Amino acid sequence: MFRRTKVNAGVLAALGAMSVSSALAQDQQTQTLERVEITGSAIKRIDAETVVPVTVLRADTLRKEGITTIEQIFATITAGQTQTSTGQAIGAGTGGASFADLRGVGPNKTLVLLNGRRIANNAIDGSAPDLNMIPFAALDRVEVLRDGASSLYGTDAIGGVINFITKREVKGGAITLGADVPQHAGGKNYNANLSAGFGDLAGQGFNVFGVLDLQKQDAITGTQRSLSDRGARRSPITFPANYTQDTAPGIANPLGPACDSPYLAPPAVAGVGDTSCTYRTIKWVDYIPKSERSSALLKGTLKVADAHELGLEFFHTKSKVFTTIAPVPDIVTVNPGTKYFPGNGIVPAPPADAGIDLTQPVDAYFRYVPQGPRRGQTDNTQQRFAASLEGNVAGWDYRTGFTYNINKIVDKLTGGYSDGALIAAGVASGVINPFGDQDAAGLAALANAYALGTLQTAKGTVSAVDAKGSRELGDWFGAGQPAALALGAEFRREKFYDKANVPVAEANIASTGFDPATNNEGSRNVAAVYAELNIPFTKTFEATAAVRYDKYSDFGNTTNPKFGFRYQPTRDMLMRGSYSTGFRAPSLYELNSPQTYTNTSENHFDPVLCTATGVPAPGSGVNARYCDVQYQSLLGGNPKLKPEKSKSLNFGLVFQPNVDANIGIDFWWLRLRQQINGLDDNTVFSDPAKYAGLFHRAPNGRLSIIGSDCPGVDCGYVELTTQNLGGVNTNGIDLNASYRIHAGNTGSFLLNGALTYVTKYEYQNEQDGVWNQNVGVYSGAAPIFRIQSTFGVTWTREEWSIGTNAHYKSGYRDVNKTNLVSRYLTLDAYATWQPTKAVSLTFGVRNLGDTAPPWSVQQTTFQQGYDPRFYDPTGRVFYLRGTYSF
Repeated sequence: MFRRTKVNAGVLAALGAMSVSSALAQDQQTQTLERVEITGSAIKRIDAETVVPVTVLRADTLRKEGITTIEQIFATITAGQTQTSTGQAIGAGTGGASFADLRGVGPNKTLVLLNGRRIANNAIDGSAPDLNMIPFAALDRVEVLRDGASSLYGTDAIGGVINFITKREVKGGAITLGADVPQHAGGKNYNANLSAGFGDLAGQGFNVFGVLDLQKQDAITGTQRSLSDRGARRSPITFPANYTQDTAPGIANPLGPACDSPYLAPPAVAGVGDTSCTYRTIKWVDYIPKSERSSALLKGTLKVADAHELGLEFFHTKSKVFTTIAPVPDIVTVNPGTKYFPGNGIVPAPPADAGIDLTQPVDAYFRYVPQGPRRGQTDNTQQRFAASLEGNVAGWDYRTGFTYNINKIVDKLTGGYSDGALIAAGVASGVINPFGDQDAAGLAALANAYALGTLQTAKGTVSAVDAKGSRELGDWFGAGQPAALALGAEFRREKFYDKANVPVAEANIASTGFDPATNNEGSRNVAAVYAELNIPFTKTFEATAAVRYDKYSDFGNTTNPKFGFRYQPTRDMLMRGSYSTGFRAPSLYELNSPQTYTNTSENHFDPVLCTATGVPAPGSGVNARYCDVQYQSLLGGNPKLKPEKSKSLNFGLVFQPNVDANIGIDFWWLRLRQQINGLDDNTVFSDPAKYAGLFHRAPNGRLSIIGSDCPGVDCGYVELTTQNLGGVNTNGIDLNASYRIHAGNTGSFLLNGALTYVTKYEYQNEQDGVWNQNVGVYSGAAPIFRIQSTFGVTWTREEWSIGTNAHYKSGYRDVNKTNLVSRYLTLDAYATWQPTKAVSLTFGVRNLGDTAPPWSVQQTTFQQGYDPRFYDPTGRVFYLRGTYSF
């Protein structure tokens, strides 16, 4: 039953939306609380039963379940859809970041806070903060608001808010050592953290503590799992190189047509005179990259005159992510009369029906395998300084503070990348052999062609001053509870720059597409005021209204209201609801990021020069190597973007028949307009007539293909830059429940679960365009799962705690519309033994059944055979954690 009095720690989780895993099941031992502020409201209160659905995850329980990173936390939240993981740093230009995406409307519409305040966005792909930069070891809890909150927090809070809250104080010290060891090769993770503090806020009036967290993740390489064998992507740029001429109908390869090599395969369709091969690039691609991460938090709190607290906080996180992809693809000219020209004695001559004129140069589709795979290193540094003062003055609970946040990313090329001009010159002169082994002169030329070093440096800063206060206004309507008011203001300064290292960028423009002239920057000021009013009209009914006014130096003004109610007709049932509008200004990165020439994520057919079956159209003047290939595309920012706008509606029911049982159901609707995103290449190539204006052809009428050494406006490309697309409509149901069974001397059992059911998700590719259905279907850039759920059982008795969790995702129809990606269920188990207050040991197994990710034919990511945005390729993992407190 609900009690309108001081609440216990368990109710904070239960009424916040129940659990998504056992991390949400709190100790039911009664603990009297002072006034607290829950994410989604600016009013401090002793009643945790707010009008908004908030999920609370306790860090201690997450650690028992083997979770050691923020990225892993988000994977347990059923309201999340697509997640950008560290693994997608491979070839994706994310700077090694991991992003959260509530409701599937994009990471840039999920607001991430640390202790209730913003942190800097990731400087590369910088529309959201990198989750990996948040100090996991210092966390006390995570509060997830599954509702729009622009009326309180401003921009970005359209899909929801994730608030990471660190420990308030630490007394004494603790050291934790842990290791995750997969059953299969690769992917080991080692972690250690140390925390120490002194002082007692209640007794001595101060506390100072520090936390140090270290993590090392080993890579899972492309040869350590068999998932890549499912992948369909093949490249026409090979080693030994394929070769042909524009006027020739056929393509040849020294190892064709058998293509007897581990990385080669015959083409799916071979035309007349075609003895070419295709290349399996995915064998070079890591499933999970190697990474190293260190984070430190120092926090001090001082009580001033009992009613006030002064706080200082500094954290520093640095991560290094090491990525590996296939060697550089290129198209180079081999001249007649040179040492390695086909038919000159070293390289076999092509078959006669290939139609290759051996008196003329040939184009070699040469992958730089002798140079090794392309290796990159991304150094990502996040720093934050915060000063705060909070307390009570004249009946007002106030909080004010200053924060300064920095995110800096240095993107480095550490192996395999080479100066395309030097390679081309070496092949043209007959020094470098694109068809096989090198002699001493070729090896020397290749070594001289390496072009390694820093490619770009990007930095984003956010400095902010904020103040807010709340107070009770009296019992206006005799409801037994006072009305309450909160007022707040914020001023924020955002800055961004991205600068190329010109010599390295120029040498690698063909393989990275990064513009050597990049020197982009932007800044803005944001000022805001907001208010929230809560009025109990009766003992069972209260209403809340909030409004926020934001003024942007580059986008004008916006006002966003929110209205909510809470109705408790009986002691064991609660109804709540809310309606709000939302607003998101384009990030500085979306406005100012460099425009980069790269390749489409998938192979396509030129809609003009190729037929629908992937062969050259009659009279097109191209041969087979031009069709079924990755074409050049243009990505990047757009200074003409307009803000996104949204409306959201929530209605929920919570039942608490007794202190041990909770059931909650929330119905939600979200409508988004002027969505900021880029069209994916599948969408553009599927309707070339509709998107004809996005095809920019070279003077010869062609699109540049992968390895063409021709990035730029004079080359053919497909425009996929960021723009305002159409709308998104989505709605669904969140169901949460928990039940504790007291079994006397046997201990107690806790059952808890969460389920999100998406009823509708539809989107438009342009304003006033056709609505595309996305639930259970891979449409556009990704699918939307209809059902995601978790269920856990935990037994606790004295020093023992043993639990198991199940995680489920429903299946969907794949991008090719024929393959059905199967549903996915994994089981985890763990046991914790705490013989004394000073010692704790946890052993567990993730993915107990060693379930492999379901097969997908998607080619959006570099990893193939499955979709790394939703599934973990590691397999069964054993983990052990030990903590010693002192």
